[in-house]
Amino acid sequence: MSQPLNILLIEDNPGDADLVAETLEQSRLRLDIAVAVDGAQALARLLREPPYEAAPRPDLILLDLNLPKLGGREVLARIKVEPELREIPVVVLTSSDAEHDIVKSYQLGANCYVTKPVGLVAFQSIVQAIEGFWFTVVKLP
Repeated sequence: MSQPLNILLIEDNPGDADLVAETLEQSRLRLDIAVAVDGAQALARLLREPPYEAAPRPDLILLDLNLPKLGGREVLARIKVEPELREIPVVVLTSSDAEHDIVKSYQLGANCYVTKPVGLVAFQSIVQAIEGFWFTVVKLP
């Protein structure tokens, strides 16, 4: 693999963002991780609006649902209607285990839904499982 795989983490909680990034950085794969702290910043990056004109297209998006400025559901809906974005897999990684959030996320086109576990080791295990599945098992476009 000559080019690194690009991950866009859309997460407003700095602690969760750091934990995800630190866990992914331990990977044997070459990963570039960009973080968007709210839904508006995420869409600007994805649509390559200023100042993100040179932002790489992510190979995978990790999306929290509860975001400031523009919620995760709205971001997901927008991603899945944009022709240049809709093929990017979106993993909803959120604290909500509410049935309506799960159903709505899949209706909007989420590729999978993962509830953030409580506890450091469990959280790291989930992130490693996501990475392993999406970058070693699945064939990405």
